[in-house]
Amino acid sequence: MPNNLMSSQKKATIVSTSVAVLLVIVKLTVGIASGSVAVLASAIDSLLDSAVSLFNFFAIKKSEENPDEVFQYGKGKIQSLAGVIEGTVITVSGLYIIYESIKKLIVGSTTELLEPSIMVMIFSIIATYLLVQYLMQVANQTGSIVIKADALHYKTDLLSNGAVLLALGLVYLTGLHSIDALFGLAIGIYIIYSAYAIIEEGVMMLLDRSLDKEIIEKIDEIISSQKKVNGYHWLKTRTDGTTNFVEFHMVLRPDMVLLEAHQIANKIEDAIMELEPQKRWVITPHFDPYDDEEINEALFHGVPIASLEK
Repeated sequence: MPNNLMSSQKKATIVSTSVAVLLVIVKLTVGIASGSVAVLASAIDSLLDSAVSLFNFFAIKKSEENPDEVFQYGKGKIQSLAGVIEGTVITVSGLYIIYESIKKLIVGSTTELLEPSIMVMIFSIIATYLLVQYLMQVANQTGSIVIKADALHYKTDLLSNGAVLLALGLVYLTGLHSIDALFGLAIGIYIIYSAYAIIEEGVMMLLDRSLDKEIIEKIDEIISSQKKVNGYHWLKTRTDGTTNFVEFHMVLRPDMVLLEAHQIANKIEDAIMELEPQKRWVITPHFDPYDDEEINEALFHGVPIASLEK
C-alpha cells in the first residue's frame, strides 16, 4: 500500500483531534458558565471525540506496521478493534447525556448566557461540518474503517449540535428551560443508536465477514471469464479494512504446464486488484486438475476421505 495513503489517514486523525480539542475548550467553558445541559453534553461528547481520535492515530500507526514472523498477515484488524472501542465510547457518552438530561428535568435548573451559548454552537456546527467533509473524503480514498467511524461520529455530532442550537433557540424564545433537557435526552438516544452501526461493522470485520456481495460477484465474473479455467470453487474472502484477502480453487487442464497456469493466475489477480486499487490485496489461487469441491467441503466439515471412497 502506498505510504501517502497511510499518511493521509494519520493526518486525518491529527486534524480531527485538533478540532475536537478546540471545541471542548469552547463548549466546556460556555456550558459550565451557562448551566445548559445540552451544551455541556456536547462538550463532553467533544472531549470523548478528542480522546477517540487520538486513539485512532495510534491504532492506524500500529496497523501500518509490516507483517512479521509473529503477525504474518499484518495488524490491520487493530482498526476494526478501534472501531468497536470508539462505538462503545460513543454509547457511554450517550448514556451520560441521558443521565444529565433526566437530572435537569427533575431538579428544574435554568439555562443562563443563552446568546453566548448560541454563538458557540453556531461556531461548532461550522467547524464540525468542514471536518466531516474532510474525513469523508479521506475515508472514500482509503477505505479505512477507523476514518469512516470517525467521520460517522462527527456526523452525529453535527446533527446533535444542530439539535442543541435549536433547543437553545426555543429556550430563548419561550423561556421554557425544560426544552434544553428534553433535547439533551433526544440527543443521547440518537448518539447510542448511531454507535450501533460502528460497533457492528467492527465486530463483523473481526469475525472475518466476507467482502461485499457486489465485489464477490465481480470476482466471479473475472474468474469465469478466463477461457482456460474449466471452473472454480471454494472462494473465500475477508478484509481487515485496509487489506482484502481472497482464496479460491480453479480447475485447469490436467496436462497444463505450471508456467501457463501461473500466467492465468496473474491475469486473474491483476483484474481482481483493480476492483479496489486503493487497498492492498492478498490473493491465493489453488490449481486443481479436476473439480474436488465435494472433497474440500467434506474435509471442511470433518468428514474422513475414506468414507467418500466407499
